Order: sequence, then structure tokens, then C-alpha cells
Amino acid sequence: MSPKKYTILVADDDPHLLRLVRRNLELASFRVCTASDGDSALKVAEAENPDLLVLDIMMPSLDGYEVCRRVREFSVAPIIMLTAKDAEEDKVLGLDVGADDYLTKPFSSPELLARVRAALRRAKQYTGESPQPIFTCAELTVDFAQHLATLDGRSINLTPTEYRILSFLARNAGRVVTQQDLLSKVWGPEYKDEAHLLRVNIARLRRKVEPDPHEPRFILTRSGIGYTLVKAES
Repeated sequence: MSPKKYTILVADDDPHLLRLVRRNLELASFRVCTASDGDSALKVAEAENPDLLVLDIMMPSLDGYEVCRRVREFSVAPIIMLTAKDAEEDKVLGLDVGADDYLTKPFSSPELLARVRAALRRAKQYTGESPQPIFTCAELTVDFAQHLATLDGRSINLTPTEYRILSFLARNAGRVVTQQDLLSKVWGPEYKDEAHLLRVNIARLRRKVEPDPHEPRFILTRSGIGYTLVKAES
């Protein structure tokens, strides 16, 4: 049986860049669908159910932020944002609405392919062995075998990135995990200095698992060091 051919949606209003990105991804054996505005990108995402999306921020009809926000209502596929701006607030906003990574224009084809492959790799189910099949603390449960998190018995709709963060913290419950270690384990060693990636994703994760994200009970910050997931008292 031949390996799965991943489908990637690329949305950008620059026709030259769109052709270039499509060509490079197809040469790397990906199936590519394209859109030149936000409204079309959303329709293609709904119809094609792509394995990964590459979204430009500045697009007609709907910008990349809004497309990302709406896609997150029905898909957990990795999303990489393209931006011509290098300001951290633009990156943070993209991550905050559900993106997994970003690329600042101009970028090289090898850099794009590396980010795409890394995002797809992270999206695969986490298969590391665990000393216990299930982690439970109060009403929060992480089932490592099912790759599922629940709160009060209800499934939590986590992106693959959010699940990997929660899973790694759960496997190390009661211990402080450094920012660099989390970044390296969840995104890869080349991301160890991308603190804002982790900060924004932790905030997103808290909004989903904490009764009050502003007063977290489960995921605690250890200032200047990292994060810890509270361990249930025996």
C-alpha cells in the first residue's frame, strides 16, 4: 500500500507566490489545493478537509486570522500563517486564533517544506510509551491510549499541538517542565527559543481545561522556569 498523500491548502492573494508554493509542495509529493481570498479558502477547507493549511494573513474578503478562527470550528488540522510583518504581536494574534506556526515573508522553499513536514509530524498521534494509561486530577483526565482529554467526563476539543503540550505535562505531573524542554519536545529542538509559541498555546489550553483560566488550578506557571501540571493527591 502506498503512503498517504497529504493534502495541503495554500491561500494567498499573490498569484506568483501561490504558484511558487504550489509547485514546491507538489514536487515534494503533496497534493495541493489553492485559494486567492479568504472566503474561497474557507470554502475549500470545508470541501477538501486538508491535512494542513498555509494561510496568508492579508487576504481579500476574509483575512487569514478570520479564516483560521472559522476553520478551528470544524478542524484541528495544523495551520501555518504567512505574514509580511515581523512584529511579534502579529505572530501572537495568529497563534491566539488557532494557528500552530508561522512563516515571515520572504521565506525559502526549504524553510517552507521544513515547517510543513514538522507540523504534519506533530499532528500525528503521539505514540510515546507512558508509565500509566490514564492521568487523572480532579475532573481533568488524559487518556494516553486514546489520545483524548476530558473534563467532567466531556471530551475537550484540543488541537494536536494542545494535546501534545497537555500530554507531556501529564506525563511529568508534579514536576516543573522548563519552557525550552516543552518547546523542544512539542515543536522540535529548532523551536527552543520561540517562547511566544508556548505562551500563546498555554493560554489557549487553559481556556479549554481550566474552570477559570485567570486562576488556573491544573496548569501552573513557575515564573522564569516553565510550567507544571498539578499531580492528584494520593
